[in-house]
Amino acid sequence: MSGQAMPCSPEEIGSLFLFEKLTPEQLGRLCAEGRIERFDTGPVYAEGAPATCFYVMIEGTVVLSRRVGGDEVEVGRTSQRGVYAGAMQAYLGDRVPQTYNNSMRVTEPTRFFVLPAQSFSDVMREWFPMAAHLLEGLFFGARSTQQVIGQRERLLALGSLSAGLTHELNNPAAAAVRATATLRERVGKMRHKLAHISQGNYPREAIAELIEIQERTVERVGKAPVLSPLEASDREDEIADWLEDHGFPEGWRIAPVFVQAGLDTDWLEQVAARVAEDLLPSALGWLNYTVETELLMDEIDDSTTRISHLVDAAKQYSQLDRAPHRVVDVHELLDSTLLMLSGKIGSRIRVVKEYDRSVPDVPAYPAELNQVWTNLIDNAVFAIGSTGREGTVTVRTAREGERLLVEFRDTGPGIPSEIRSRIFDPFFTTKPVGEGTGLGLDISWRIVVNKHHGSLQVESVPGDTRFQVLLPLTAPEPEPEPESETASASASASPSPSASASVPEPSEEPA
Repeated sequence: MSGQAMPCSPEEIGSLFLFEKLTPEQLGRLCAEGRIERFDTGPVYAEGAPATCFYVMIEGTVVLSRRVGGDEVEVGRTSQRGVYAGAMQAYLGDRVPQTYNNSMRVTEPTRFFVLPAQSFSDVMREWFPMAAHLLEGLFFGARSTQQVIGQRERLLALGSLSAGLTHELNNPAAAAVRATATLRERVGKMRHKLAHISQGNYPREAIAELIEIQERTVERVGKAPVLSPLEASDREDEIADWLEDHGFPEGWRIAPVFVQAGLDTDWLEQVAARVAEDLLPSALGWLNYTVETELLMDEIDDSTTRISHLVDAAKQYSQLDRAPHRVVDVHELLDSTLLMLSGKIGSRIRVVKEYDRSVPDVPAYPAELNQVWTNLIDNAVFAIGSTGREGTVTVRTAREGERLLVEFRDTGPGIPSEIRSRIFDPFFTTKPVGEGTGLGLDISWRIVVNKHHGSLQVESVPGDTRFQVLLPLTAPEPEPEPESETASASASASPSPSASASVPEPSEEPA
């Protein structure tokens, strides 16, 4: 938007705090290369447009705003004379994108001193060469530092997840190894028992009857009901008594196996009715090995299935062999992340899922959303752990208009109001030294807002802290290089909301 051109007075712009130390010759050059413009109520420039001018307000009121998702969020409003905005990084040249990183409008007729971006770059380098070099070093140094620390943050998260995954894999793997060793022993005893039976003087019909009973027993193992501890104990006593009454020594040893397989005294009576009395002890011993074998095979199956699910969750979490940008079911991402973090969550923290399964899939970068979920869940677990008490983490999804809500709620101590506005700032952390880099929420904010055009906000009171991620159900075309904006923590990229929401002091820019 162009304003109304007006004469430029060196004396007037020299009264602004930004230019008060300049010489008359320097002020004259500014007036010669720049101009005074008067803007009526309305927009001055838009976020994302080429940054062509540097603006210094002489009088009036300006409002700065940022796009968050589909909304314009006001981040600064001031009538302070001399505040500045616009092409403030022109002196960096083409090493950074030269675009406006916010939108500016005026709420009343406002006059600006307007200097073309190239002229601003030239005078910075000619008049303040040392300051320009220092600012360049600060800018690129901060960006490099944040990139390195950001990579370190990802490595720390990966290390934590790897440790948790290893722990989770170790349990079913160890169970499968133990079950396999026991199974080998039981199969050996079953062969021995079968040899003993075959060497006896048993009719062929009795052997066939025993095999038929064995098949029926296997069927019952697969349909065993789940008993309460009290019910299981009572049934074990009944079976142990029955076995002793029928001449089976130490029946209490095999009674728990029969109960686990879903067998009872009625079934034992059916076996006794169909098997000769002298064959009954050997038959029950053989059936005991049959039941144990089936139970061990079920245990091996459960263990290997658990390992398979963990591997699938790891692939889902890391998005191996998947397109970087695609339409995804956010619940699959949440489940894989929770499974990957289950070792870290532990038994003292209860996880509650309140999923609205009717919400549609969303276009997203799933691997990076998993990083967001990891950061938010990790923070919730740390908050609850800091209390030394048990707690609950609730993960909720819902549809809010044309956006998908993913909410993470914890019962920790809450975030004090005095630091709530800073939690998205780079390097700000409340964790002890060595336990946090202060980049988790900053990275999460950039992924949600910059890459997915959504929003990330927080509400917190003691015992109820909620981080809410809102993702659009439709999204623009994916960026050509999806890694670039997240990896770059430069000031030219969109800053976190707390970093751009303060009204300036006289020596600061509005943004």
